[in-house]
Amino acid sequence: MSLYEPNNALPPPVSAVAWSSSSSTCPKDFTLINLTLDGATANFVRGFGMKSGYYLCYSTNAAGGMVVSDIQVISDKEPIPHGYCFIPEYLDSKASVWKKKRVCVRIVPLGSVDTAVLDIKLTAKNKVVLQHYTCLGDIHGYVLWCKKGHFSSPAPQAKPRSVSLELRKLSLDQPAPHCPSGRVGKLSRRRSNLEAKDSAEGVYDSSNIYGISAMDGVPFTLHPRFEATPMRAVSLNALSNIRIKSVQDIENEYNYTFAVEESAANPTRPRTALASFNY
Repeated sequence: MSLYEPNNALPPPVSAVAWSSSSSTCPKDFTLINLTLDGATANFVRGFGMKSGYYLCYSTNAAGGMVVSDIQVISDKEPIPHGYCFIPEYLDSKASVWKKKRVCVRIVPLGSVDTAVLDIKLTAKNKVVLQHYTCLGDIHGYVLWCKKGHFSSPAPQAKPRSVSLELRKLSLDQPAPHCPSGRVGKLSRRRSNLEAKDSAEGVYDSSNIYGISAMDGVPFTLHPRFEATPMRAVSLNALSNIRIKSVQDIENEYNYTFAVEESAANPTRPRTALASFNY
């Protein structure tokens, strides 16, 4: 059963596990386990006169955005679990890894898990029990242990902006190393002419290209339609002839009795026509 050691300062997670024949073949961001926890040599090829071997190494550099969520030791007859892969080998030509038991890891994205492998230990005696570590099994005479728990995410690092630094060094006033002197002279004269023209017009600041607008230099004027001149030409006499009618004036002027419509709706028969039928 795996036990987790409580700690306020969360350690970084293990991002990769591999085999390496020596410190010279071990990648620079990996830690080589050359000794077991009980002080024995952690070379997995042991024997008299053996000049080559291989060691277990691991990395905690999570800059690639991947972490090791689990480690398993399987035999050559067991199928590799789903989602796992065998650890890579950084060996010289004289070394080879024992294939009867192999180490496989499960590598997942950094933000997909809350817990991951934090540390890896090796012991040479089966009677040794490491607290807060999980026993993964023995491999070629060694016992492999790992500790799992919550980890601290690496802080994002800003990439150096080398292009911006190079742009700051550029200047049209100084000749370029591979530019002919005559062309530099033409560029300087052209720039001086542009600066003189801009200073005379006062349109924009040439040092800030983002301050230039498409409306720079266009004068601001009102359309003649919106000017106050036509309003002044209106005669006051025309305004004085306007008569303001009251409600009673409007009713008297537009009064309509609807008598025609009423007579059409209620027609009456003439008396002469009715008398013709009385004999």
